[in-house]
Amino acid sequence: MASKIVGLGMHAPPKKLTNHDLEKMVETSDSWILERTGIRSRRIADPGGANSDLALIASKRALADAGVRPEDIDLIVVGTCTADMPLPSTACFLQMKLGARNACAMDVNAACSGFLYSLSVADALIRAGRGKKALVLGSEVLSSIVDYTDRSTCILFGDGAGAAVLAECAEGEGILSCHLQSDGGLWELIHCPGPGTVNPLTPDLISRRMMYLRMSGNETFKHAVTKMADVAMKALSENGFGIDDVALFIPHQANLRIINAVGKRLGVPPDRVFVNLEQYGNTSAASIPIALSEAKAQGRIMPGDLALLVAFGAGLTWASALIRM
Repeated sequence: MASKIVGLGMHAPPKKLTNHDLEKMVETSDSWILERTGIRSRRIADPGGANSDLALIASKRALADAGVRPEDIDLIVVGTCTADMPLPSTACFLQMKLGARNACAMDVNAACSGFLYSLSVADALIRAGRGKKALVLGSEVLSSIVDYTDRSTCILFGDGAGAAVLAECAEGEGILSCHLQSDGGLWELIHCPGPGTVNPLTPDLISRRMMYLRMSGNETFKHAVTKMADVAMKALSENGFGIDDVALFIPHQANLRIINAVGKRLGVPPDRVFVNLEQYGNTSAASIPIALSEAKAQGRIMPGDLALLVAFGAGLTWASALIRM
């Protein structure tokens, strides 16, 4: 058996942080941010708001879309790098809140590639006969690790959650393939130094602001474009398709310049590239499932269509998935 997506749902917190709001916080401007990133606003969770609370709303919407009850779910996989707490997993909190009493639950941390990594894990377990239905999420509260005194990073990130319900299907339908890659040698390009075992929680860590995300923008851009394009082509070639067969290309919503550069390299017409980062910013693992959910709601992707999903994130990690809707 293979697996297919039978339900989608998303949730973004109601609070907006606009470029004009950021103008009052750091030395930047709406025009500067928009020109370099394509972002106008991002959603921000309430202080102390749990990642699993965002995931819960997205999950309920996906389950309703699929017509599936929480107790019918065998597996919950949450892609996130901003867990509720170091342990237990955000997926376990979600399982409790959702009432999915029959599901095993786990988190997958592949940063912005987290949803596609989680999708691959769930698909593989269904193919192996370890469950018939899975709930897969990308869910983040990035505002909890963003330094709002650093204008190079605070303009980029937002909070949100997206969910997909997977169910068994015949081989050749649904998720045709997933492709995962990583390069730990480039970890310094995007990282959050602590707290952790390398940099434990100490007054020094706090004074040096090491609990916040750090990124080397220019180098990250170069790797993101080449690696996303390469892994996208791998998905197409291994399934015997060309870019003209793809109804909609859904890339990780990191930066409009990156999206445009990847689309150009692949030869995807702009009208077949889905973009929504203008209103959400970079929501890391949540960006692709949010985009996929909105694409379905807007009629941009229809049953039988091929969707090509591709992501890139800290690790470095990058991934793609080719899906028959």
